[in-house]
Amino acid sequence: MSAEERREAVVRAALAEFARGGYVGTSTGAIARRVGVSQPYLFRLFPDKRAIFLAAAARCCEQIRARLADASDGLPPDEAAGAMGEAYAQLTADREQLLFQMQMYAAAGVAEESGDHDFAEQLRRSWGEIWDLVHLRLGADDGRTVGFMGQGMLINAFLALNLPPGHRSWQACGAAPDGG
Repeated sequence: MSAEERREAVVRAALAEFARGGYVGTSTGAIARRVGVSQPYLFRLFPDKRAIFLAAAARCCEQIRARLADASDGLPPDEAAGAMGEAYAQLTADREQLLFQMQMYAAAGVAEESGDHDFAEQLRRSWGEIWDLVHLRLGADDGRTVGFMGQGMLINAFLALNLPPGHRSWQACGAAPDGG
């Protein structure tokens, strides 16, 4: 396996490990074990844990952005909203992806509070690329963008909480996971 293939394996493993343990609670040893490499080799691929987390965050956000872009390509704003919503629902079916997103938001907040503004800014920048795409695909309408992104964040919270499909919260927002 080439170094680039190993880097890719590390990013995938990091997404899974950080999804469950968060930034602080995940050891680089756990990531190395999941990949099947030694911890010293891991640090030949990435300089530190922070770089691994940022690579996983960039990957997570790019996967979301690309899926939304593909789904809405060439569509008018009204149709783009529905297509992006369906694409996002498919993405959130991947529990690791969903939980990593939630960990990413928490990591940005903790980093900002502890004075690591650069780390938080890099995470915000990755997320901002999703916002920018959605904003453009929804006709650069601030209200529509806020509504779309806000509903997405609400759905993330419902899914992270494992609310059952028939729960009143799902009913109130007009969206439910498969099975409800």
